[in-house]
Amino acid sequence: MSAHHNRLARETSPYLQQHASNPVDWYPWGEEALQRARREDKPILLSIGYSACHWCHVMAHESFEDRDTARRMNALFVNVKVDREERPDLDRIYQLAHQILAGRPGGWPLTVFLAPDQTPFFAGTYFPRERRYGLPAFNDVLERVSEIYRDHRHALDDQNAAVRAALQQRAGDGEAAARLDDRPLIAARTALVASYDPRYGGFGEAPKFPRAPELALLLHLGVAGDGEAARMALHSLRAMAAGGLFDHLGGGFFRYAVDARWEIPHFEKMLYDNALLLPLYAEAWRFTGEASFRDVAERTAEWVMREMQAPAGGYYAALDADSEGHEGRFYSWSREELAAALPVADLPLAAALYGLDGPANFEGRWHLQRRRTLAELADQVGLPAATLAERETAIRAALFEARAQRTRPGRDEKVLTGWNGLMMRGMAVAGRLLGREDFVHSAQRALDFLRTHLLDDGRLLASWKDNIALLPAYLDDHAFLVDGILAQLEARWRDGDLSFAIALADLLLEHFEDESHGGFFFTADDHERLIHRPKTFGDESLPAGNGAAASALLRLGHLVGRLDFTDAAERTLRAAWPHAQRHSTSHAGVLLALREYLAPRPSIVLRGSGTALDAWQAVLARHFDPGRHVLVVPEDAGDLPGSLAEREAQPAPVAYVCEPGRCLPPIHAPEHLAALL
Repeated sequence: MSAHHNRLARETSPYLQQHASNPVDWYPWGEEALQRARREDKPILLSIGYSACHWCHVMAHESFEDRDTARRMNALFVNVKVDREERPDLDRIYQLAHQILAGRPGGWPLTVFLAPDQTPFFAGTYFPRERRYGLPAFNDVLERVSEIYRDHRHALDDQNAAVRAALQQRAGDGEAAARLDDRPLIAARTALVASYDPRYGGFGEAPKFPRAPELALLLHLGVAGDGEAARMALHSLRAMAAGGLFDHLGGGFFRYAVDARWEIPHFEKMLYDNALLLPLYAEAWRFTGEASFRDVAERTAEWVMREMQAPAGGYYAALDADSEGHEGRFYSWSREELAAALPVADLPLAAALYGLDGPANFEGRWHLQRRRTLAELADQVGLPAATLAERETAIRAALFEARAQRTRPGRDEKVLTGWNGLMMRGMAVAGRLLGREDFVHSAQRALDFLRTHLLDDGRLLASWKDNIALLPAYLDDHAFLVDGILAQLEARWRDGDLSFAIALADLLLEHFEDESHGGFFFTADDHERLIHRPKTFGDESLPAGNGAAASALLRLGHLVGRLDFTDAAERTLRAAWPHAQRHSTSHAGVLLALREYLAPRPSIVLRGSGTALDAWQAVLARHFDPGRHVLVVPEDAGDLPGSLAEREAQPAPVAYVCEPGRCLPPIHAPEHLAALL
């Protein structure tokens, strides 16, 4: 490569391209780097991060752009840079290795030193250039690790064998449950009550993550009549939306809050966080009728369509935390900037609305938050809430326009299949519940993009950028996409979409299922051979793919009469059950599927179309249940797969209500459906 660019210049990943001009002799993960390590008997320095990661940028500026540090790295190691969003298989393996070696969870950036056979022998996360934060200086780490590899090989060989054994022990296998019951659900609810923050919402202390799967579990329990679960979920959703975790001007949520009050976030915006929160706010609105929940859902979906959807239809991956060299600069305000953006008469109201009447809360600037509701402000200033709402809309528009003139954070324009599946589901659920056809259309555009650009000879690919699709798809890609297609079909039927979902489910069973122990591996049986083939049931930054697979296969199997799908889902839940019993709150994705298995709600297929269905839809709206699955299939829909073909169209709309193992006689009147529900 040239003196100014390394091998990463040939990559499409924005994260890898961010490091293409480093003086470090970076390799992407691949055989070229692995062969060199084996040939020269050199350890591998593996650095894993992602484009929107603030501390990844800090370590890059401090160390990877420093020529003296780069010379040391190049002399002592084969240096490999990985985008965790493109290679979640490698990230899962080496995050687990970090936990084994360091005795604590990892994060990003992840810094792992490997033997040439890919076995990790030392791991950390961010290392500063100089010793601080209780962390050693990165250059000292480099010298010490190189010395250990050079002078202590026998001890290192013994450790490496132990690490490999530990990885295998954590492969997710164990004694499957002989009988599935609700004990993990009860344990999760108990643990969530114990860790719940009654003052600020959410769970535990700072830093605070949204933990969408746990909130979904509580909300669904609340809809079913559990008042305490409903209070925890709804309070948390209100608090997150009022605080600084939500972008009050542009919509959408940041990744997590560094404090317990949800006030100051890490400012990256990830597609998957918003994909998981969007349907929750739509469901909370349908459950409570609170306008604020609808407002947050709509503004989040509108942000997605405005800033995160490619012209061709796919959803982009992330917005950076930094701009102009500072985290959060795009989103925070000085008093002078506020005064320049707003009429003088609006400044007091803006200050009261967004916490600007208190001290600066972010590096001498203000990050907007809502500490008073409109009703509270109405009482305080003596104006009707409706008038305040109109003025707030004008204030928000003025600040949004002023902010739009700033240097924007970078956008990672990868289209990731699994994250698109999650967002397709979120947009479809929100569109259906809120009556927003534009949201549903957005989801369908994303699905069409994936079918056009991320299928290769019938096999799914994981990532697309710059008209290049690459990398075999993972468990999450298949599971999230099937789930997203089913949500779209509930929002709007399209011929061909259900058959595509079935084909993806068949791929899951053929290439990912662990037929010996149940559940699904993260990588396919024909994937690149790595030191470990992960199979996990717990939620991480994303919900567990095994939970999504179990839920989607249950619904799809019941819908089209495929026992192999429902049997695979049951085997997955049996394999996951002991893990969920031991660590219940970290397995909420699996528990949502377990709840669906233990207490299946009837699935409803409506045959009909147009205004003739209005009365039927009104019945369903009055009996809201986020776990119920309703499919509206037009009379002229053709080539219906499996047992769905038995739900025949009739001269007038008709409802078919089925439970596992039986279907009721056709229902011809909306009031009869209402009586059943």
